[in-house]
Amino acid sequence: MKKVYYLSNCSTCKRIIEDLQLKSKNFEFQDIKTNKITSAQLEQMHELAGSYESLFSRRSMQFKARNLGGKTLSELDYKTLILEEYTFLKRPAVLLGETIFIGNAKKNLEELKAALS
Repeated sequence: MKKVYYLSNCSTCKRIIEDLQLKSKNFEFQDIKTNKITSAQLEQMHELAGSYESLFSRRSMQFKARNLGGKTLSELDYKTLILEEYTFLKRPAVLLGETIFIGNAKKNLEELKAALS
């Protein structure tokens, strides 16, 4: 499977998609704001990632707005939060075969680039 979960209005997502030329590599794209991720899709990402926490973005404005910084969250909490608020999914999340690349960290993007070549 070749799929990208992203936000179309996110300049970082746009830059990564363009820099790695993902549109020319037959990826399926899902804008998670207009087409919410389903529980089944999140389960698939979880299987590849190993945890919901690794899929969770603490940079979301909702993280601070909901005062989650001082709380201890369980895997179920991460799953529930991602499903109810799209900004909690770390992005872009790129599925390439049986591997998932989550977020925009330099190391992650280098690994994705290497996997694409």
